[in-house]
Order: sequence, then structure tokens, then C-alpha cells
Amino acid sequence: MSNRLEKVNSLLEHEIGNILLKDFRFKDALVTLTHVDTTANLIEAKAYISVLPEENFKMVLAALIKNVPSIQKEINKKLNMRPIPKIMFVKDEQVAEASKIEGILANLKKEEK
Repeated sequence: MSNRLEKVNSLLEHEIGNILLKDFRFKDALVTLTHVDTTANLIEAKAYISVLPEENFKMVLAALIKNVPSIQKEINKKLNMRPIPKIMFVKDEQVAEASKIEGILANLKKEEK
């Protein structure tokens, strides 16, 4: 990955994280922006999120997708770069898998005792 892409990813992650923290209140859900992956041509950026508890993911994703235009507008105001990548929110499968593995390990430890 090029140095420029790393900087763009970091910058977008910072700004999107601030927007999620400042503008969104999800009832009964903890939402975490894990990382951002921007395409090489800077046309779109995938913002990977994890949601706890997992059952609330669809509700959170629907709210974020509905508000992408306002999030995009906020990013356009704050960042001095062109083009600004189009933001797409997606589920971070790695966090979900890690959570499942931790649950299995916790159950095994309980069974040992």
C-alpha cells in the first residue's frame, strides 16, 4: 500500500470516527470503527465497523447507510483533498470471528473447572 493511501485511510478513519462519536447515539449498541480501506483511485472507501451486541448490527448499519450523505458532507467540509472518496459502511468480519472464538474458549475453560 502506498504511503499516500495509508495517510488517506488514517485521515478518513479519524474523521469518520469523530463524526460517529459526535453525531450518533445508538441505543443498546457499542459501535466501533475498526479501519478504513480506500481504493487506489480514491473513488470509494470502505469503513469497517463492529457492533456489540451482534444482533444490533443490521439496525446500526441501516442508520449509517441512511446518513451517508450527511457524513459525506461533513467529511467534505473538513478535509482539504480532492477527490473525497465515497464512504461505504461494511461489517468487519474479523471482529465477529474473534468474538466467536473467545466465546468458545470461555466455554472450554468453564467445562475444565
